[in-house]
Amino acid sequence: MTETLPRAGAGDPVVGRPIDRVDGPAKTTGAAVYSAEVAYPDLAYATLVPATISRGRITSIDTAAATAVRGVITVLTHENAPELKPPQPFNPFNFATFAAGTQVNYLKTDEIFWDGQPVALVVAETLEAAHEAAALVRVAYEERPSAVDFAAEEGNAQPQKANMVLPSGAKKGDAEAAFAASPVKVDLRFTTPPHNHNAIEPHATTAVWDGNRLTVHDSTQSIDWLRTHLALRFDVQPANVRVVSTYVGGGFGGKSVVWAGTILTALAARAIDRPVRMMLTREAVYHTVGARGAATQRVALGAGEDGRLTSLIHTTVARTSRVGGLPETLTSPSRHLYATPTMLLQQHLVEMDLIPPSPMRTPSEGIGSFALESAIDELAYQVGMDPIRFRMLNEPATNPVDGKAFSRRWLPEAYALGAEQFGWSERTPEPGSMRDGRWLVGMGVATAFHPAQQMAANVTVRLSVDGSVVVRCAFQEIGVGAATVQAQIAADALGVPFENVRVEYGDSDLPSSAAAIGSVQTATVANSLLEGCEKLKKRLRSLARRHGTTGQSHGETLARAGLPSLEVAIGSDTRVGKVTGQVKFFTRFLREQRRWMKAAYGAHFCEVRIDQDTGEVRVARWTGVFDFGRVINTKTATSQLRGGIIAGIGMALGEETLVDPRNGRIMNPSLAEYHLPVQADIPQIEVMCLDEPDPTMPLGLTGIGEVGPTGVAAAIANAVHHATGKRIRDLPLTLDKLL
Repeated sequence: MTETLPRAGAGDPVVGRPIDRVDGPAKTTGAAVYSAEVAYPDLAYATLVPATISRGRITSIDTAAATAVRGVITVLTHENAPELKPPQPFNPFNFATFAAGTQVNYLKTDEIFWDGQPVALVVAETLEAAHEAAALVRVAYEERPSAVDFAAEEGNAQPQKANMVLPSGAKKGDAEAAFAASPVKVDLRFTTPPHNHNAIEPHATTAVWDGNRLTVHDSTQSIDWLRTHLALRFDVQPANVRVVSTYVGGGFGGKSVVWAGTILTALAARAIDRPVRMMLTREAVYHTVGARGAATQRVALGAGEDGRLTSLIHTTVARTSRVGGLPETLTSPSRHLYATPTMLLQQHLVEMDLIPPSPMRTPSEGIGSFALESAIDELAYQVGMDPIRFRMLNEPATNPVDGKAFSRRWLPEAYALGAEQFGWSERTPEPGSMRDGRWLVGMGVATAFHPAQQMAANVTVRLSVDGSVVVRCAFQEIGVGAATVQAQIAADALGVPFENVRVEYGDSDLPSSAAAIGSVQTATVANSLLEGCEKLKKRLRSLARRHGTTGQSHGETLARAGLPSLEVAIGSDTRVGKVTGQVKFFTRFLREQRRWMKAAYGAHFCEVRIDQDTGEVRVARWTGVFDFGRVINTKTATSQLRGGIIAGIGMALGEETLVDPRNGRIMNPSLAEYHLPVQADIPQIEVMCLDEPDPTMPLGLTGIGEVGPTGVAAAIANAVHHATGKRIRDLPLTLDKLL
């Protein structure tokens, strides 16, 4: 439902209102131009040729048939590709190094590290010719033994190394001894399969060189990181690289780092000295873009007869790659959600010959919460206590792992409101006790959780004599309404109508911003924007005193001063400014890490219906209540949360990447075989937000993009258990596991 709003005047606050998205008309009418739609004269098209082995080396490449195809311009391989510098390894003190999806120097090596790694690049006058020629490239290999079967390799896992960004574990007391002595306990193993990205817009790049200057139109979540990475790889100054990403048709983590398609499109454009475009097919996304790897988790919980936790043990094994990949911190929810006197958290990694994993939809909390919240539910049954009451009994007063204060935590209130709205009191506690004809009915709950952070962003704010405002910042619009909410923030901060504010974004020529990852972008940009607005108002007040316009409009002050506009800047993109910003960020990060635990929370309530004969699972009702600080735009916020819940439903009931354990090949690289939820799978989803500001965050907001999916799979699994008495610990929850 769309709510019709009165125009917001200068005195009417717009933060918190359901303002329509400013990019809505362009997207719904087709006027929005995406990275694969930018017009350039003399444009050529490129496509990748993937490796067909998981480990080894190339012994020969025959491109004769491919180059003979009409319209083919060139076929690039490791034997003739232009120079390309290798990527830098990840450095937590330089977040731009996060941009390297892998350590492979594409087309500059004959080594093969995963099935699907690009081994050749065809460039042609038409897309059809490029695809036809790519199928004709013949590659011979010398194969080597490879590790591609996660189940077989799990025993080779090693402890995960920690750094200041990604903690690897925690210990409080003797959790194993406390668990052994606990009168009530559960010790459970959970498995989750690999998952792959399926954004509505597959990865796409259009690249053009003008001498030593590169312009790239790319569907990226990290404009600044991509620019820095391209400058390094092509040995040019960052100022000579322009990245444009006005519209991104979904990111979800897969577009936060730089993959082969982007690098090799720019390489091809340099090789032929013409603009080149590459649009990855769905199959190519699976081959060349990292995603979530398989994982196993052990959660062992001990409690007294009264239901109070005595021990929490959470250990995990996830995969990484021999050539890079950022590991996940799957025990993250266990560090923060429940009070317990003893705790043991351990994370392990196993190196495999598969494409490096990358962030994907609440990377750590998405599957970590499935294990923890399922185990909490099981222990509540063992104690004989209502699952909500059990959670509230074990609600911590301070952060369980280190005793830090919560900056804000209204999780009990979220559960209370959700239980009332959902009708939790109508639930009978015994598994299998609720039916509706042939349908078994179950109700389940789970906690949503995602930590909150800020990074660094530079902005400029310009106020003109006609009362219009322009905000400039190179943040990314990945489909969440980012420009709309920043315009709302600026309008309130400067006391101007929302319609007077224009936000420029999505271009590296603008002041640099943080990546759109980890739910950090809105708070990060808002922090700098608010600082800029205060700086602007201070200068306006000074002008007003000087020209006798105190109490009059901003426009009158500028007119009296003879100024067409007034602009202020926060941060700088000079070399010194970058270093200063990095130091400022780390100082704040370390200070707040020592003092506060900041996060977004939520309570999921789910009703499922299961066919008693076929095992078909249908999600019938959903209520989610969220505590993520201040709501900037109720329409975009609830839309994001619903989308996150839908993503969680997909993870719970259908999503699974099938990897051949013999050769590491993905066997279902298409939407025909990789099962995502469709409209018929999704019930009416009721979303409510507590709207309680976090006093330690700008405007009291913490970020909401990634809290929605967390806990969803567990809520469904818990509801399935309530309906059937069967506890499914292996995703996805397919009907064969219920029959």
